[in-house]
Amino acid sequence: MKRKKCIVFVALFCGFLHNNVLVYASSENCYGLLKNDTLYIGNQCVERTFLWNGGNLKTLRLENKLSGWCENTYSNQPDLIITRNTDAASNGKLSTEWVKETIINPAFLKVTVSFSLGELDVQRVYRVYDNCPVIGCDTYLRGTVNSVFGEKQGNVADNKNIESTKDMKSSQVTAILDRFAFKGQHWHTKTVEFTDVTDWNNNLVWTRDFIPYRKLSYRGNILFAENGESKSGFFVLKEAPCSGVQLAYKGADFIAEFGHFMVTGIGITEKDISPEKWTRTYSCVLGVYDGTELDALKVLRKYQKNVRVLTKGRDEMVMMNTWGDRSQDTKVNEEFCLSEIEKAARLGFTHFQIDDGWQVGKSPNSALAKGSFKNIWDNPDYWKPDPKKYPHGLKPIVEKGRKFGVEICLWFNPSVQNDFAEWEKDAQAITELYRKYGIRVFKIDGVNIPTKRAEENLRCLFEKVWEDTNHAVVFNLDVTAGRRGGYHLFNEYGNIFLENRYTDWGNYYPYWTLRNLWMLSKYVPTEKLQIEFLNKWRNSDKYGDDIFAPSHYSFDYLFAISMAGQPLAWMEAANLPEEAYGLSSLVEAYKDISYDFHSGIILPVGEEPSGTSWTGFQSLKGNGEGYFLLFRENNEDNIGKIETWLKEGEHIECTLVLGDGKTQDSLVKHNGVLEIELPKKNSFVMYKYKIRK
Repeated sequence: MKRKKCIVFVALFCGFLHNNVLVYASSENCYGLLKNDTLYIGNQCVERTFLWNGGNLKTLRLENKLSGWCENTYSNQPDLIITRNTDAASNGKLSTEWVKETIINPAFLKVTVSFSLGELDVQRVYRVYDNCPVIGCDTYLRGTVNSVFGEKQGNVADNKNIESTKDMKSSQVTAILDRFAFKGQHWHTKTVEFTDVTDWNNNLVWTRDFIPYRKLSYRGNILFAENGESKSGFFVLKEAPCSGVQLAYKGADFIAEFGHFMVTGIGITEKDISPEKWTRTYSCVLGVYDGTELDALKVLRKYQKNVRVLTKGRDEMVMMNTWGDRSQDTKVNEEFCLSEIEKAARLGFTHFQIDDGWQVGKSPNSALAKGSFKNIWDNPDYWKPDPKKYPHGLKPIVEKGRKFGVEICLWFNPSVQNDFAEWEKDAQAITELYRKYGIRVFKIDGVNIPTKRAEENLRCLFEKVWEDTNHAVVFNLDVTAGRRGGYHLFNEYGNIFLENRYTDWGNYYPYWTLRNLWMLSKYVPTEKLQIEFLNKWRNSDKYGDDIFAPSHYSFDYLFAISMAGQPLAWMEAANLPEEAYGLSSLVEAYKDISYDFHSGIILPVGEEPSGTSWTGFQSLKGNGEGYFLLFRENNEDNIGKIETWLKEGEHIECTLVLGDGKTQDSLVKHNGVLEIELPKKNSFVMYKYKIRK
């Protein structure tokens, strides 16, 4: 991928004085500047200005350079409040580093502010990307601390009635990871909360709209705030697991009082901090936008795409995993896999993943033996191919995969006991499989993160594998059960295995899958989600006369639902009827455009999927171009009026790429409505569009 070259100026001894400005690092566009007692961090899009305050920074101003909006702050408190210790900051230092582009990340400017509060050392690491209106902040702690604020949020009903200005005050009862205190009474605010543990949850996104009043707490990973007077806004992304499974969680992620916004829930307690090493809290990402929802979502997505750059040969995959047909580990062996590879190739699939059962060790999900996820390394051969099932190892499987153009992938469960204490052995096992067989895609399952130490060790596992394989390995991070990373933690390591659904239990409904992807797509990059489609011919008797049963949809339609994500054929190809192989023409055509489609900013359009809606996705590519992937569910109307992210009055050319529609020219109507004709119920179309000048 070609990227703009940035010239970096770094002074000897970390800085130099010029016109009373201490310059620590800058690129062509990104900078960190300390002038007297004022620190400026930003780029050509955004600037955040701080009072130095001995290193314990206080935000003074936030500027959106693209829109011209600039807002001063009024809080006298530091941005970070981590301890009851009220000592003034000491040992304040500023250092910078231009982090070079890797195969995972674009280049960025790293501005590190360090200071001490008594016996506690603090590092605030700010990340600035070229041409991105976002500044990330990672916080690290080391030393000793008497206590970290963290009382559980109280019930507002227990507060006394307000009869004076004194009654309006409330004491600080929790640690603050970041704060933005602006003037004004008209901040229109939305928080977005997520749920994972998808074996139990089928509603994954929750939003709450409000105008802040007295000091109250709110849950969620994202907060959007728009000034009703200036029509400009900012958002904060908390890079942490979903609210309900965060570490040391006290019931809140944000606190708001009029124009004063605080990020809380840091993910640690005082017991997690030690003098020997740095402990990382949850991170915060600040973005600015022009006050429109579309700009907010585009800025958010631009940052998310910087966390892990999408690469065609590495990240694009149409994977088949046979676990979806519920045979568990009873069938997987050399003969079965060799046969499945041929069938996967016939269908056009690019990856074949052998789930639990390929290895010597037995998990608790084994249908053949009662195993365990604990004490894996009591058996040093646990992660070697089962010699009874694979007498020649995995070599014949991998070689046949190469012959048929199908990449072989594996399932892997880290050793969970003692907070992943044996992570180095786990990492070595993955690396050996990569070196011996060239296997580079691993589904990470069975994870539970109950403590900060467990989170740190799991990250060490991923980082060690990357170090030993030159970042070649891709992890499919399962979020179906347990305390895991959710949608906003560990995103740099691969994609997300979203959900288990089975026709055997009658809990696979195509519109449910579409709805979950559609809901997430507003706030999570869809190209980083593995989305399942199943064998619609199996277990049709379990659905009775249900009009939304999988059997009422074409196999092409089921695949199309997954196209905005990374398609996952959750099935055994051996169980498919011959007619299923007609899917291959759609799969091959999809592979030709998938990377281009996923390279855009994919957002939901139309109505929420309900089984009877007109719905879909829009991929915004820039320069007036993009894609539509649209669905007519079981709806009586042949013409759907779909609200898009286009502007009223725009003329667009829609060229048919996939599906049942026809090439058309259209005029965008009020609220971005685009009229699309599909002649059949439960049908879809993909268009490549271009706005006519």
